[in-house]
Amino acid sequence: MRVSYAEMAAVLTDVLNRRGFDPPRAQRCAELFADTDRDGVYTHGVERFRRFIRTIENGVVDVQARPRRVAAHGALERWDGCGGPGNLNAHASMARAIALAQANGIGCVALANTNHWMRGGTYGWQAADAGVIGLCWTNTLANVPPWGAAEPRIGNNPLIVAVPRAAGHIVLDIAMSQFSVGALQSYAARGERLPVAGGYDGDGHLSTDPAAIDATRRLLPIGFWKGSGLAVLLDAAAATLAGGRATHEIPTEPERESSLSQVFIAIDPAPLGGPQHIADAIVDHLHATPPGDGAVRYPGERTLETRRRNLAEGIPVRESTWNWVTSL
Repeated sequence: MRVSYAEMAAVLTDVLNRRGFDPPRAQRCAELFADTDRDGVYTHGVERFRRFIRTIENGVVDVQARPRRVAAHGALERWDGCGGPGNLNAHASMARAIALAQANGIGCVALANTNHWMRGGTYGWQAADAGVIGLCWTNTLANVPPWGAAEPRIGNNPLIVAVPRAAGHIVLDIAMSQFSVGALQSYAARGERLPVAGGYDGDGHLSTDPAAIDATRRLLPIGFWKGSGLAVLLDAAAATLAGGRATHEIPTEPERESSLSQVFIAIDPAPLGGPQHIADAIVDHLHATPPGDGAVRYPGERTLETRRRNLAEGIPVRESTWNWVTSL
């Protein structure tokens, strides 16, 4: 079924109001979920809302908690998320990084003791909408084996890079696993195989069977050993800057995943002057690539296409999921 953006945001806002959120924060949190579905990341929008509600009920998420600054040096700040809603903490942290960049040219906010930020790309789009370059990442619970191992010891630690552009921002949002756990479960629910190998089956063979990979928990790092190494470095940098927990210290049960470490960086190149349309030239050159097996797109282009379609036609959502949400 399809639901309009306005209805989705309104229903989610009502549910959060009933669970103790202050009205403005309920609306912001609901819009962040609706934005995710609007942009086509269906695994982290309304489908993820059920787990979010359970983390409120089990005490992992404190709906009243707000982040507080604990240290600062120039354009670098450290904040404590105080166990509050992860998407609200992340949105506030990127907003602070943007403000620091507008004042200093660059701003960095490191956030500890926070919860799952839902769609990481949200905060890249937030930075680009403000006209600055954005860079952010988070560590996660251990859900990916390091290269050469069979047991999960590293996180899929999403990394987001965004560059503003009037004709459509360039935004890359990638996990350190070839497919996120949510993506595997989504493919399995649809009865589809993965387009490329995403992990190992029970016999230790690379597989495109999402259910088999989910069962073994042997997700494949992007770039094999390169993605494994990058996951380790992102974890180390986030925990060091935030003064927070590293992946090996984070609870491994998904509904108890908490006390994450995150980094939000904003860079404002405008005061330096120089070319204003280089991003357009890069996109034009990319689009001029001779066709191969499929359409050539820049990172974020498909998101904008999906956003336009979902705003016009309504956002697709499973009827059972929407019925559960409205029952709240």
